[in-house]
Amino acid sequence: MTPLDPGRSAAAPRSVLIVKFGAIGDVVMAIPAAHLLHQQGAEVHWLCGPAVAPLLGCYPWIRTIVADDRALLRAAPAERARAFAALWRQLLGRRFDLVATLSYDRRYRLLTLPVRAGRRVLLSRTDRRFQLIPDRHHTDEFARVLLGWPDTCRSGSLPPLPPQRLPTAPLPGRSEGRTRVALVPGGASNMLRQQTLRRWPVDRYAEVAHALLARGFEVLLLGGSDDTWVRPHFAGPAFAEKPLLDAIGTLSLPEVIAASNTCAAVISHDTGPMHLAGLSSAALLAIFGPTSPGSFLPRRSGVRAIAGGEGFSCRPCYDGREFAPCADNGCVQQITPQMILGELDALLAERAHGLTVPFRILQPSQTGTQSRPAPASGIEQRS
Repeated sequence: MTPLDPGRSAAAPRSVLIVKFGAIGDVVMAIPAAHLLHQQGAEVHWLCGPAVAPLLGCYPWIRTIVADDRALLRAAPAERARAFAALWRQLLGRRFDLVATLSYDRRYRLLTLPVRAGRRVLLSRTDRRFQLIPDRHHTDEFARVLLGWPDTCRSGSLPPLPPQRLPTAPLPGRSEGRTRVALVPGGASNMLRQQTLRRWPVDRYAEVAHALLARGFEVLLLGGSDDTWVRPHFAGPAFAEKPLLDAIGTLSLPEVIAASNTCAAVISHDTGPMHLAGLSSAALLAIFGPTSPGSFLPRRSGVRAIAGGEGFSCRPCYDGREFAPCADNGCVQQITPQMILGELDALLAERAHGLTVPFRILQPSQTGTQSRPAPASGIEQRS
């Protein structure tokens, strides 16, 4: 069986409970595998937290069971006990052919104790059948684990699955004749830990923003409620005459996708909004360093990554949970604003020429516009 063969097997489950709370990127990368189960006739239920529930609600074939993941995992003992009791009351007496807990943390097994399951799957670091193999894309690995594909040669790779329904982006309309580009300067954190080594320096995002505004682009800032710290970097005299559109902390996850759909391109390091942009129609320019684009870059056309740290023996340093004790993410800092602007021009030129180009992963030395079609005249004014 290959990733492009969703045919039903004799053992295909009729009902599935997926346990996956976050991070955002992990949820996005697990959705295509869940959809294959749905195509095989399974009724798909998903135990999730309130943060990702609105995103999963954009897929009408997913039935969400929402639990307070912060209380379940981080609260004081008394509050945690109440949260478990509330969840167990929801699950008591329910039966599923397959209960798939897509986490290595064995504590997550406790969440579904009241459920009667025909078969249970938990990610494992010792059993290869249930391990996400390093440098393979997590979308394909989630599918291999959930569908029981043999660990053998498979052609193709599963692309992101865009939502079937989205709200309207609560943004002003794009100015006629101007190209909108979104930047994601924050992020790289979740409920359990900060992962700031993933971030490209915010002052470099500001430099890119200033250059784009000078060329007549509209610049949109995207991010969550924890990212308001970036705002001072996009204020002051450099941005006084040509202000940006600031949507940081104002959008739900579905609205981030809808906002990305209003853009010609999104520029982001490896963080949740990068995966949301992968679900949109915008071109995506992604910045990687300590994590592997082979595992996390959305695999669709119009996507390009620059993997910093060329020549570094320590890259990638992320092991699926922790990073190296690095005081200075030199891998990411190897990527310059000039590289980003050059690759953005290349992506927009491909878009303007109607080219469908598969995703690409570049080293810093491979960036630049040499041997590529020159951007069309006035490309910055095309959408």
